[in-house]
Amino acid sequence: SRSKNTELYFNSDFNDFNGAFMRRAREARDSSQEDDVVELRRPLGIVLKENSEGDVFVETIAPKGNAARSGQVKQGDVVTMVSATFGGDMWGTRGVGLTRVLAAIRVRAGPTVKLAFENPSRKNVKREKSSTQMAAVEEARAKSQAKKDNLLKELEKDEKKLTGGKFFGLF
Repeated sequence: SRSKNTELYFNSDFNDFNGAFMRRAREARDSSQEDDVVELRRPLGIVLKENSEGDVFVETIAPKGNAARSGQVKQGDVVTMVSATFGGDMWGTRGVGLTRVLAAIRVRAGPTVKLAFENPSRKNVKREKSSTQMAAVEEARAKSQAKKDNLLKELEKDEKKLTGGKFFGLF
C-alpha cells in the first residue's frame, strides 16, 4: 500500500497543486544570481550555525582563515548550496540542517569546496521578486481561463445559431 504522501502526489485532482508546490520547493533550495558562489580551500575558516528553519549560516569567520582571505564571505551569510561529493554539481541546502551541510563539506572530494552564500539583506529582495513573479503567473493563468471561457460561450452561441436550437438540426 502507498503512503498518503504518494497518493496525494499522484492524485490527478492535486497534480497542478503538487507540481507547483514541488517546483516552488525546488526553487527555494536553489541559489540565484544574487547569491555569491565561493570556492574555498580546506580548512574553510568559518563556524556555521543552524537557525530555526534549518538554514545554515556563517556565525564566525576566522580572521586568518581561507574564507576571510577570499573576502567574499560575510558573517550572517546563509549557505544556500554546497558542492556535490565530486564533480561540478551543487545541491541546495535550504532547510536541510547543519548536520547535512557539514557532512557534504566533509565528504567532498578534493582540496576545495564550493559554497553559495545569500546575504540576509538580499533575502527580502529575493522573496519580493518571487512573490511578484508568482502573482504575474496567477494573473496570466486567470486571463487565459477567462479567454477560454469567452471562446466557449461564443462557440455555444454560434452552434445555437447554426442548429436553430434544434437537436442536430433534425427536430
